[in-house]
Amino acid sequence: MTFSRGTIEGTAAALAADGLILRGGFRFASDEAVPAGLSGAPAKSALLVGQAGAAPWPHFQRWLGQRASGIVNPLDTWSREVIGAVAQAFGARAVSPSDRPYLPFQQWAMRAEGLKPSPLGILMHPQYGLWHAYRGALLFEEEIFLPEPREAIHLCDTCVEKPCMNSCPVDAYSEQGFAHEACLGHVRGPGGGLCRTSGCLDRNACPYGADYRYPPEVQAFHMAAFARL
Repeated sequence: MTFSRGTIEGTAAALAADGLILRGGFRFASDEAVPAGLSGAPAKSALLVGQAGAAPWPHFQRWLGQRASGIVNPLDTWSREVIGAVAQAFGARAVSPSDRPYLPFQQWAMRAEGLKPSPLGILMHPQYGLWHAYRGALLFEEEIFLPEPREAIHLCDTCVEKPCMNSCPVDAYSEQGFAHEACLGHVRGPGGGLCRTSGCLDRNACPYGADYRYPPEVQAFHMAAFARL
């Protein structure tokens, strides 16, 4: 059976009710390791689900305000709940980037949208810059008929100054990779106040996608989750 265009549009509309968007899709090749679909049979297609900017934030905050305090990883819990309900409505299996064993979400995202990683590791989007995320995927046992995505313009290739590599007080990002412990030590320490309240300085230094930049309260939420504050 072929996946219908109407189902794609219906899925997108259902996700939009909570500020989420479809981030492209693809068909699995017959010779690759394929995750299971809803019935346990191999999935044939995947649709990536995510966000552009902070559109889901008010929906998430409203949901959080109706729940008891102390939820571990509340944004992940909300994402699973919302995407899971859409998956159930359209006959798909919902999966999350935090599922164990980990699924290759970044590879799936590059495949679905033709993106490449920035020096910070976040995929660079030609419109959203670094201000986007993937919250889950819908796995279908039917084939999605979508055109292959063109490779997106990689803005990092034309960025000469690369301020994203020169704004962190402890040089957490470099050609050698991400200095995780140095970053954590700074964010948790007395000099990390700006990072705690306004987010990663390297990420904020990127000039692209400024219209989609997360508000300070959203960045502070993510930083607190990252540093376990």
